[in-house]
Amino acid sequence: MRSAACGVHPTVTTATSGSTAATSGSGPAPGYRLSVLDRSRIRQGQPPAQALRDTVAFAQQAERFGYHRFWVSEHHGVPGVAGSAPTVLAAAVAAATSRIRVGTGGVMLPNHRPMVVAEQFGVLASLFPGRIDMGLGRSVGFTDGVRRALGQGKDAADHFAEQLTELLGYFDATRSAPEVHARPAEGLAVPAFVLATGAGADIAAEAGLPLVIGGVRGEEAMLAAVDRYRERFRPSARAAAPYVVVSGTVAVAGTAVAARELLVPEAWSSAWSRTHGEFPPLAPAAEILARTMSPRERTAYEQALDGHIAGTPPEAAARLAALMERTGADEFLVTTSTYDRTALLDSYRLLAAELGLAGRPT
Repeated sequence: MRSAACGVHPTVTTATSGSTAATSGSGPAPGYRLSVLDRSRIRQGQPPAQALRDTVAFAQQAERFGYHRFWVSEHHGVPGVAGSAPTVLAAAVAAATSRIRVGTGGVMLPNHRPMVVAEQFGVLASLFPGRIDMGLGRSVGFTDGVRRALGQGKDAADHFAEQLTELLGYFDATRSAPEVHARPAEGLAVPAFVLATGAGADIAAEAGLPLVIGGVRGEEAMLAAVDRYRERFRPSARAAAPYVVVSGTVAVAGTAVAARELLVPEAWSSAWSRTHGEFPPLAPAAEILARTMSPRERTAYEQALDGHIAGTPPEAAARLAALMERTGADEFLVTTSTYDRTALLDSYRLLAAELGLAGRPT
């Protein structure tokens, strides 16, 4: 078991439930926080605008279910994702909710000037004090054309550490150009998180910031990165001790088969992107299961189905608890997407109810 370090997250909010469905059959609250990352996935046959409206409505439900925070993502030029402006979308989410923390998972810092990012979060934190999180990533555009349009090259991520230092400097007045002020960010305490796979964990440790990490390269690689982060962590004014957020998919339904089916649309979308170079909108599971796949597509699809948590509420809760035990993480960020929006909301509701989230301090 990896040892967890709790108590380093600045502002804590309490989410209470407005839904009796969220509380029925609830057990003891877990010893970790549970949060949501929504990628504003476009569904086949629907316009991108609907995906954005669904994200806002989803955040309202996540608040009722008792989740700790709700984050939105940044993608550019991707046919299957509508969320291209996370700070704009975060503003809409924060305006439609009242208690849940709201943030980005994340703003891809290499795509932006740090001063502009500081100003955007300064505005958000000023409008919604005590509720805004600043999740920051180091990814660049998905294709060469998108990177050119953003004015970046493949090596832009190599400068993430310097950009991060500059960005944080606008908040705490340690920037290299003291005559430049990012108002209204200056002086505001906006929690910052580093989204990482490998090298990003070292950057988070050096900066003394919370780490958000998933198992995209396999669990062992993730565990090694988490261990390295804890070993190299340097306490800072923003975090006195390491804080680890593990992200991943958790699909919950009344039966294990139904839960597994929730994984199908995202798995196929991922497989299609790997075999055809384009990440498409989510399609219905039944349509995907009826397809004849090429051997290459089938291999990519089956690989995309692996490594997730899926099952009935007790099964999913047990597997999640085991993962949290192995990582020693302080928080889990649920990133589940699927075509059937009703089933998706049910999955999050069932997980929250099983873990006793609603009405409990987070």
